[in-house]
Amino acid sequence: MSQSFAALRERAGLSIEETAARTGYAARTIYRWERGESNPRKAAVDVLHRLCEERSPYLRHGSGRFRFIDLFAGIGGLRRGFESIGGHCVFTSEWDRHAQQTYRANNPEDSHELAGDITQIDAEHIPEHDVLLAGFPCQPFSIAGVSKKNALGRAHGFRCEAQGTLFFDVARIIEQHRPKAILLENVKNLLNHDRGNTFRVIYRTLTEELGYHVQWRVIDARSLVPQHRERIFIVGFRDESHFDFDDLRIPDPAKGPKLGSILHPEDGTERAEEPYTVGAKATVSGKYVLTDHLWAYLQAYAEKHRQKGNGFGFGLFGSQDVARTLSARYYKDGAEILIRRRRGNPRRLTPRECARLMGFDKPGSSQFVIPVSDTQAYRQFGNSVVVPVVGAVARAMAPHIEAACLGKKVIGKALDLFTTSEEAVIYG
Repeated sequence: MSQSFAALRERAGLSIEETAARTGYAARTIYRWERGESNPRKAAVDVLHRLCEERSPYLRHGSGRFRFIDLFAGIGGLRRGFESIGGHCVFTSEWDRHAQQTYRANNPEDSHELAGDITQIDAEHIPEHDVLLAGFPCQPFSIAGVSKKNALGRAHGFRCEAQGTLFFDVARIIEQHRPKAILLENVKNLLNHDRGNTFRVIYRTLTEELGYHVQWRVIDARSLVPQHRERIFIVGFRDESHFDFDDLRIPDPAKGPKLGSILHPEDGTERAEEPYTVGAKATVSGKYVLTDHLWAYLQAYAEKHRQKGNGFGFGLFGSQDVARTLSARYYKDGAEILIRRRRGNPRRLTPRECARLMGFDKPGSSQFVIPVSDTQAYRQFGNSVVVPVVGAVARAMAPHIEAACLGKKVIGKALDLFTTSEEAVIYG
């Protein structure tokens, strides 16, 4: 019941505080419902159902008014953002078996197969779709001389330049299916990778060879989660649209959430969730506290580099801080994000806190299923996207996706990360 209420609240597009205001029940009561401590009142459930029905049919969660595919899916961060605007996933590809396990656990209703290595999948076997999502790894490209290739009668463009890279597989699927829109995500360094060559090949492939209208923007997630995490988002539309990344206003990062919002409170207000928290007060398990040996090593390592004038070292944070970027190597020693404790050595984040830090769970929530070991969970969250940022980009794209599906044009006003796409106006 708690999970279904949380899902219904999210479908209605409300925060817990907004739900309290709409239903007349206290926020602490709604927290109890979502933690499973008591059953939600029918009156509150009816309010949320009505709000879902009042939302635009296009944006209604699960309406399936547009179809998308999820490539290099990881644990489904991109998917969650586009499901929030009414998209329906019709194909998934992820090669890592541990990530597949987490993906399946959180999408048990899927009727389509979770495919493996995308390089082994024929583009013709992928279902038709309106939107392509891909968080592909970046690899170096080699610039091929087009004129020379022409003279020799050899293939050029992305078939040559991107062959052997994973972007080639994204490009061949776009070429086969011609989706109405695409969203690619990568690390900020994609812009400078291989001295800018990688991004030049990607941009030229998408625009000159595949004919898409492309924009990109680097967004720091710290406006929405307590983590400094910059990622590049590349948006493309097959037909000319009025989508403009410059219209997406970013909230002031200085006013963003702090780490205390995602940490276990350890005061009994949160139900214990083994193996992460234990006891009546749901205190963090001792296994996440650094041993004396590891803590001494990290301090000595940081001091050695400090004396050399280097910036290497651990990151120690409190509840009012914003964390460094969570990386896939976090499982090794947790050095980039260590949490201060009142007494004793600092500790790592728990996987549940990582789920909240990445936006897979709301602060105080434990809805996201984590079926894998801590090591795999740290790798998966460190490799993933920040879900609220994807949701914001999806909302900015939504009216233009709808317009493309309806064969219309959209003229929208400036959007910010909290603007719903119903505020944009569609013209025939």
